[in-house]
Amino acid sequence: MANLTYRALGPTDLEEAHALSKAVGWPHRLEDWKFVMQLGSGIGAIEDGRLHGTGCWWPQGDAFATVGMIIVSPELQGRGIGRVLMDRALSNAGERSLVLNATQAGLPLYEKLGFEAVGAVRQHQIAGSRPQDVLVPAGSRLRPLAKDDRPALQRLDTRATGMDRTAALDALLESAVGLVLERDGQVVGFSFFRRFGRGYAIGPTIATGIDDAKALIGSFLNEHHTEFLRVDVPVETGLSEWLSEQGLPKVDEVVTMVRGHKPHRKENGPRVFSLINQALG
Repeated sequence: MANLTYRALGPTDLEEAHALSKAVGWPHRLEDWKFVMQLGSGIGAIEDGRLHGTGCWWPQGDAFATVGMIIVSPELQGRGIGRVLMDRALSNAGERSLVLNATQAGLPLYEKLGFEAVGAVRQHQIAGSRPQDVLVPAGSRLRPLAKDDRPALQRLDTRATGMDRTAALDALLESAVGLVLERDGQVVGFSFFRRFGRGYAIGPTIATGIDDAKALIGSFLNEHHTEFLRVDVPVETGLSEWLSEQGLPKVDEVVTMVRGHKPHRKENGPRVFSLINQALG
């Protein structure tokens, strides 16, 4: 590894980063790389002038950060590059507690770095789903998200995640279609729909209960059922089985891991029913 160097990723690296993610079978478009990199920082592994590895992290306020996009060229795997990328990302994140979603291949490395499993996320996707009609809970209504809903979204998201994801929410407000669920004149849930990977992603979805989440996600499923759709859901939400019934099979599962303090949410408050993506959570 005498010729291998590490440096910060910049805008001029994104096309190579996109090619790297394609080489390992990830579905991210160049636009998806641009979206995540506007919200965080990355480290690149360079050999002979080519990008051979990436590792990224995203501040979620002062206390937490998420880590992801840990990729190493297939021909250079097994040389400890992933460990160096992770070490540098963790160092750059400072004293923050860290959250990531790990593939089975990455688990041993993350465990060595002090991460502990706290949950799992199931990836559901298909082109041409068969959604059933979903009822909006009594006394509630769905409506398009408006820019002045921003404070309500921030409050719900912070209560659901235990983190400050203001930057990610602001980026979604600019680039995605949103729905909110209202009850008694108050916003009690929301969901976003946006271009991602092979088609479209539904998330994040924040709601106070599973029926509210089904109404939000189900509205997007019914409107866009002919498209390629992806939804990443925490296992503990109970939505995985329902998504399979809607015609979106589970295709993968990753392990949610934490190093440091686990973000705190109140048991009777809103929760995350689907992710922005596996990197951002």
